[in-house]
Amino acid sequence: MAIKLNQSKIGQRITQLRKLKGLSQVELAKKIAISRPSLAQIELGNRSIDIFELQKLSMELGFSLDEIMAEDFSKDELIIDKTKNQSKTKKERISKPTLQVSKFKNVLLYILEHCSGKPNVGETVLYKLLYFSDFNYYELYEEHLTGVKYRKLPFGPVPQQLDFIINQMLVDGQLQRVKSSFNGFSQIRYLPLVKADLTQLKASEKETIDKVIEQMSDWSATTISNYSHKDMPWLVTKEGEEINYELVFYREAPFSVRNYEDEIVDNDF
Repeated sequence: MAIKLNQSKIGQRITQLRKLKGLSQVELAKKIAISRPSLAQIELGNRSIDIFELQKLSMELGFSLDEIMAEDFSKDELIIDKTKNQSKTKKERISKPTLQVSKFKNVLLYILEHCSGKPNVGETVLYKLLYFSDFNYYELYEEHLTGVKYRKLPFGPVPQQLDFIINQMLVDGQLQRVKSSFNGFSQIRYLPLVKADLTQLKASEKETIDKVIEQMSDWSATTISNYSHKDMPWLVTKEGEEINYELVFYREAPFSVRNYEDEIVDNDF
């Protein structure tokens, strides 16, 4: 029996069904003739959905209106079109990050090579440069850069296992830790003692990091922290929890780094 659901619950169910079908937001938006940002807002529960859009979604995702509105809705019980799935095999992106220690060390060294001489780049700024490099790369290429996990803490996203990796690099003579002050505040900085192994970085990875460095490496700790707090992955994550990389696909300007212009469908036919 159908019930009245709020926008958030409908959005969650559409997200579940889309992923069950193996469709990206861009692919589903094209099929139902709306823009990718509009679909993202529907899935987040920030945009209402009219009956015509819901009917198009039901046809593409394989559910009836009664099913999507049912109190006992279960995505696992819906019938999927097996023929379509067999004729069009999709490579599912790996959304669960797996830390690549060597890659992470070289990304860290690469950033420090370009930024350690700047007096503003203490731990706070460094953490944010790593965060935006990782999350921007995932939005662009749907692959992990370093695979490090980030947690939402009061001063911004913080990479996990960083203390262990840095201590290892200090012992191995790859880094030097120094204490300094900037604008009257004490801070910890790191100086690279060896160069990054650029054979560990693909051209696309280096380009993504370079753009983050160019945009943000001169920002103060306060500025870059405030900016990170407005990024969608940070906004919707609860305090102390791990930040899900998939949330980058709900970004809007100025945080989104992927050009969706060619992927947006014009509704005015």
